[in-house]
Amino acid sequence: MSSMSQDSEEFISAFNGSFTSALRWPQLDQLWSAVLAQAEEGWYIYAIGEVLPDRPVSVKDLERFVDEMDDFLHREHDETYCGIVYADDLKKPDFIKIYDPHNLGVSCGFSHNPPLPGWVLSKIVPCDIPSTRVLPNNRRRWWSRIFS
Repeated sequence: MSSMSQDSEEFISAFNGSFTSALRWPQLDQLWSAVLAQAEEGWYIYAIGEVLPDRPVSVKDLERFVDEMDDFLHREHDETYCGIVYADDLKKPDFIKIYDPHNLGVSCGFSHNPPLPGWVLSKIVPCDIPSTRVLPNNRRRWWSRIFS
């Protein structure tokens, strides 16, 4: 018998699935709109390496997260393109990976140890994704402030 729960298996399968990048900033805007259009469907927000959420966030908390994350990405990823947010479907997402602009690893090409995303938005109950990266204190404070 597997020691991994069905929810965990579903999460890991989705985590390792196929993703498309919101390459341009307008694509990210459209992705955020798609997320907020589905706000009532129950989104989990998981910061890799932090405590797992035990329930979906409220619509209000999802809206605040999207606003804060969008501001954060524009401020910290000072590029003419986005390219660090990936969704299973850009028009009707169920699973989104957001990479920390300061922990991108190999910027192009292939890596046997690609960096983990900093955050995951998912309609699936998340399971722990072990990370060896220590979240810097400024990121930890920022994350705590969003939901305080």
